[in-house]
Amino acid sequence: MKSHRIALLFNANKIFDREVIAGVAAYLSSTRAAWDLFLEEDFRLRLPGIERWQGDGIIADFDDPAVAEALTRSRIPVVAVGGSYENQTAYPDDVPYVATDNFKLIKMARDHLIEAGLRHFAMFSLPEAQENRWAQEREHAFRTLMGQDKMEPHIYRGLGTSAPSWDEAVEQQIQWLHSLPKPVGIIAVTDARARQLMQACIMAGIAVPEQVALIGIDNDPLARMLTRIPLSSVIQGAQEMGRTAAHLLDQMLHGVRMSGTRVLVPPVGINVLASTQHEAPKHPHVMRARHFIRQYACQGIKTHQVAEYVGISRSSLESYFRQELNCSVHDVILRFKLDAATSMLARGERSIAEVALCCGFTSVQYMHAVFKRELGCTPRTYQDRAMLGIVDDGSALPPPELAA
Repeated sequence: MKSHRIALLFNANKIFDREVIAGVAAYLSSTRAAWDLFLEEDFRLRLPGIERWQGDGIIADFDDPAVAEALTRSRIPVVAVGGSYENQTAYPDDVPYVATDNFKLIKMARDHLIEAGLRHFAMFSLPEAQENRWAQEREHAFRTLMGQDKMEPHIYRGLGTSAPSWDEAVEQQIQWLHSLPKPVGIIAVTDARARQLMQACIMAGIAVPEQVALIGIDNDPLARMLTRIPLSSVIQGAQEMGRTAAHLLDQMLHGVRMSGTRVLVPPVGINVLASTQHEAPKHPHVMRARHFIRQYACQGIKTHQVAEYVGISRSSLESYFRQELNCSVHDVILRFKLDAATSMLARGERSIAEVALCCGFTSVQYMHAVFKRELGCTPRTYQDRAMLGIVDDGSALPPPELAA
């Protein structure tokens, strides 16, 4: 069987690109295609002269204008991967193109915020630039959706990410956040952008999700680990894009003409976490307390520390929680710790001892007792069931929409 030399021109530092690459790998593992893959951490260093590369095919990220330009002169089969465009002339000529559906990404995010009970919406985007064309397409989708409902599209691009401008960028983000009507649902064009805005909210004391419900795009595990409040995110169909691109290239290698083919791949769904579990509280003390708990529950905080942060007595805070949530402050803290623990166990990336430590339980034995009491099983049993997809949360604690 002949082996083909295939170059994958993607930035492996980005979650979207890595997922596309994973999709290519999934296609190869499910077929008899014999490919020798060439992948570099920073392929842009090799762009000059790429058209003279003595390989058999290329799958490339055409969201990068430098890549699109370099490959216009390629003599070997090329499959493009990138964002969708409303203007059909924006697609490359004579190159098969597999696109993430930008309109559906934004519509899914906005529909989720509407279902969460929000009535005001905004978008946090990126500065206008050729390399950010996909972000501007997402802006256009947002404007279209808002226009259909005769609503004002609040869009803020802010500054690019750089160390020298970080303080100024955060100050401007906080000013923009304060200018928005509340409560507001904000769609960030990526999880990385959402994480930046989350930091601005925390620094400004703006409660997430009571005042600002925030959703990103990419479902990036790193962004989730770097935010104090778990971030909701739209899951792109990037792996399906990779599989589709590999299939198209495989056909081209066997003589099938694919020039001009366009495939639009919709999003997979939404990973709904605390940042969009919006429920407007009746009392500002409860909102402020939950904002604090959401950030620090897994650091082992106690009820008296929450009361000190809010600025009222412990007994008064407990009274407000009983009136509004029908549970104690301790119950809400424990619910957050339990949710964090079940999430970590389901991913199977850490030992039970590590999970107990990360989630603020004083010992493995205490976490074991909490699991038995609230979920009716041990942490190990929960993890085993989660791996099999048969988890049943029988918790007697307040449900996540209350504890969130």
